[in-house]
Amino acid sequence: MNILQLTPGAGAMYCGNCLRDNALVAELRALGHEVLMVPLYLPLTLDEPDETQGTPIFFSGINVYLEQKSPLFRRAPAWFHHLMTSRRLLGWAAGKAAKTRPAEAGELTLSMLKGEAGFQARELDELVGWLKSQPRPDVIFLSNALLVGMVHRLRAALGSPVVCMLQGEDSFLDRLPDACRSACWELLARRAKEVDLFVSPTRYFGDLMRQRLSLPQDKVRVVYNGINLRGYTGGAAEGSAAVREPSSVGPGSIPAVRPSPPVLGYFTRMCREKGLDQLVEAYLEIRRRGRVPDLRLRVGGSCGPTDEPLVKELRGRLAAAGCLTEAEFFPNLDRAAKLEFLKSLSVFSVPAFYGEAFGLYVIEALAAGVPVVQPRTAAFPELVEATGGGVLCAPDSSEALALAIESLLLDPERAAAMGRAGQQAVFQRFSAGAMAEGMVGVLKGLPAVG
Repeated sequence: MNILQLTPGAGAMYCGNCLRDNALVAELRALGHEVLMVPLYLPLTLDEPDETQGTPIFFSGINVYLEQKSPLFRRAPAWFHHLMTSRRLLGWAAGKAAKTRPAEAGELTLSMLKGEAGFQARELDELVGWLKSQPRPDVIFLSNALLVGMVHRLRAALGSPVVCMLQGEDSFLDRLPDACRSACWELLARRAKEVDLFVSPTRYFGDLMRQRLSLPQDKVRVVYNGINLRGYTGGAAEGSAAVREPSSVGPGSIPAVRPSPPVLGYFTRMCREKGLDQLVEAYLEIRRRGRVPDLRLRVGGSCGPTDEPLVKELRGRLAAAGCLTEAEFFPNLDRAAKLEFLKSLSVFSVPAFYGEAFGLYVIEALAAGVPVVQPRTAAFPELVEATGGGVLCAPDSSEALALAIESLLLDPERAAAMGRAGQQAVFQRFSAGAMAEGMVGVLKGLPAVG
């Protein structure tokens, strides 16, 4: 099968969608499929080999921004327009730029959803023109629903069916300014009618988006996100990115002795939306209670310019409580360092307060055999139920979070059993190989367009 994958890059920031798409493409290629992965906006920052290497970046982030802001730039000569598409320049710009905030992106989001009628129409023309010079894809994968503005032109030019992945678009759209929010949702719902199939990472999010976009039941399928398991154990994961013999990974792969003193961990973007401040407060509450007096805290993950003020604030809070020497922050780790970080933990938690569509970090922690504590909200109950790898607590409560974490720390046998169950479930159902096979499965019976 010939597959086209379109994935927005996040520049200098690690992005869960980028990691998922990159792992998916690697596994599809391992299964024998031809896959062209095209980056959009900015280069991808990954902790694995980049599957977009050798492919130009389209919808240059610099051009997209300037076309939105400047009528003059929309008429700029081609040579100047193309100057803004070099990987080197985009890489430099990505290092200087902060993460896009929904409150500042309303008009741009609306324009992108308009596709051929938006200010970025020239970018779409260039992408379509280049794709027509490539082998015709049997199917087009869009990384998320915010790209559906491209669907009409892509289908008309390439004659290929379009499959759109879903991954947390609602939280972004719901935080847009009032003047744009309703218009973006309405336009997204109209454009969604041209998509052949949507694939959600969880039942929770598939049901949510089906309702919000008024999609028929049979137009949304569920394929769990998966990760590259190489390096998570000394067993089957070492030899292949796709683990297709889950029985070779068992409870014995988890270390018999967990860290001493115990370590509470967090690994994703260091921001309020992911609940980092609530986790720090829960950590301080556990320390105040005195039942796990030697507990350490380790915080890892992506940290950009807009995240640094929060980290500084939390360091100050830890210092005021006399706990700063027991807390460590590890920003922007590479893959090897991330694996070592996860394996150093006793319990893991990311108490994201918004409607998380999946939570790749939960699967990463479980793959390392670390039990998780998550709020009883959004996709977390589904993941905990599917893996048996953790416990749930009341959302939006640092006290409830502290009690749940403490209960696992005080019962190491229970925590170890959850870690074993979670790791085995991940190797069976949440590998990148399982994700790729699931994606191929949903394509069966998908009608051709051309």
